[in-house]
Order: sequence, then C-alpha cells, then structure tokens
Amino acid sequence: MAILNGFGRSLGDSIIGVQALTAALALGALPGKPVLFRLPGLADMVQGVYQAAPDLCEVRDLPWEAATPDIAFPPAARFARCIDIRDFAFDPAFRGVAMIDYFLRALGLEPASVPTAHRRNSWLAPRVTVSPIAGLPARYALVCPRTSMALRDMPDPVHAILVSELLKHGLPTVTQSPPPPGAIAAPQTGDFAQLCSLVAGAALMVSADTAMPHLADAFGVPCLTFFTTHRPEWRMRDYTRALAVHLPVPGLPDALEFSRGPADEAAAQAVWFARGSNLDWLRAETGRIVRAV
Repeated sequence: MAILNGFGRSLGDSIIGVQALTAALALGALPGKPVLFRLPGLADMVQGVYQAAPDLCEVRDLPWEAATPDIAFPPAARFARCIDIRDFAFDPAFRGVAMIDYFLRALGLEPASVPTAHRRNSWLAPRVTVSPIAGLPARYALVCPRTSMALRDMPDPVHAILVSELLKHGLPTVTQSPPPPGAIAAPQTGDFAQLCSLVAGAALMVSADTAMPHLADAFGVPCLTFFTTHRPEWRMRDYTRALAVHLPVPGLPDALEFSRGPADEAAAQAVWFARGSNLDWLRAETGRIVRAV
C-alpha cells in the first residue's frame, strides 16, 4: 500500500505520524509495511526520523508537481490501497483535533479504540541509540525557545527570566538560543540521533516548540511547553510527564499553522506579557516543572 505525503515536512508531524503508523501496523489496520511518498528536499533532521524506522516503512519521492490532492499521481495506481494525505495541514479535519487522532483515522483506526500506549511515541527510543553529549553536565535543564517559525518563538526577555529561574533552582541550564549569563549553549545537533541524545540526557525540558515535547515523551523527560497558536491537547494530550501552559492569542484563528504577516507575530509575542510584565506567572510555572522532576 502507499501513503501520499506521509507524514508531512516537519519534525513534529513526522514523529507523530510514525507513531500512528506503528499503531496501525501493530493493531492490524494496515496489511504490511507501506511505501511513503514524500516531497523531496526535506531537512536532514526530518529525514532522520524515517531513517530510524526502516522496518516500518519504505520512503520514495513524491514530486513537487504532485504535491496537492488536486493533481493525479499515477504511481499510486500501482498499489492495491492508497491513503492520500497531501496538504493535510489545510484539511479542516486536521485543525482542532489531536494530531495523533488525525493520523490514526487516516490509517483506518478509530482513535478512541487505540490504547494510550499506542498514542505515545513508543516507536522512537528502541530505534535510536543515544549517548551522553561531551561537555554537558550529567544533569541539566534543556530550554528550547525557538520553533520552526517566529510566530511561536519565545521572546528573549521570557527566555532570560526562565533561564535565571532554572539556575536559581540549582539546575545547570542548557539552551538552544544564545545563552544568558550562567547558562550553557547547547551544542549543534547535526542529526536526529544527536538531537535525541540532547533531549534524553536532560533532567527536564522547557519548550516553545511543539516538536520537542514528542521527543521528551519518547525518552521519559518531564517537559513544560508553552502553546500560543494551538491548544495543548492537540499536540501532547497523552503524555504522562508533560505540563503545558496555553497562551491563546486574541485575534488569531484557532490552530493557525502559518503566520500571515508581522501583525500575527507581534500579537503572539505580546501575549507572553499579557498576564503581567513582571512575568511572575512564568516563575511559578518554572517552579512547577522543577517539582515534577
């Protein structure tokens, strides 16, 4: 069988999509290892997700000229069954639901019938070899303030206070952004296994990026994630060691996938300060994740 655009171009979509595929294979919803037709030119980090799971799927190119479901893709006719999820980010059924549920339905499963263990990222840890990263403390907090788009990025003043609070709690703090005083710059992670090692070695993680909590769940790392454009349950409903803060942005549509311009980004940045410019709420949330360790 074939899956067209399985499972998108982003890191987070890919991690969750492979979990849905794992569940569909384990529960008998698919007849065997499918062929994923994927758009070319993917980031190495995203390609690493599929390279980690060769037992679950075969990957072939989906030409750009066949990127949307409005365009026929003749090679699909060679398969007994074809699941077409091209342009799924624009599918109304994708918005406002847990991503894992969307992919499970596309693969022929009713999400409510799927055990929780199959809705978490259980596929990942057994297939990726992680090891301690040289130069980092044995126990550290990992901060991930940047995302795949400016719309969801953590503002620099928020990042600085967050790091300061983690350090006050006695945790060496590693950040993927330029480090404030006392923090450690995260090493460049050139491939998916290195990124997994960075997450797996953390005592806790704080993130504005919705992809990173999927890795935290896979490796059992407590994680605090801030959500602006999406509700937390749409991305991390089933994660047992996850904490979330929802910062809904007035004037922005629910489940906004892409920025429409600078006004959207300014509104998303401003919402971090809407509860008070002194950010006391942030200090309280930082304490909450430290206590969860």
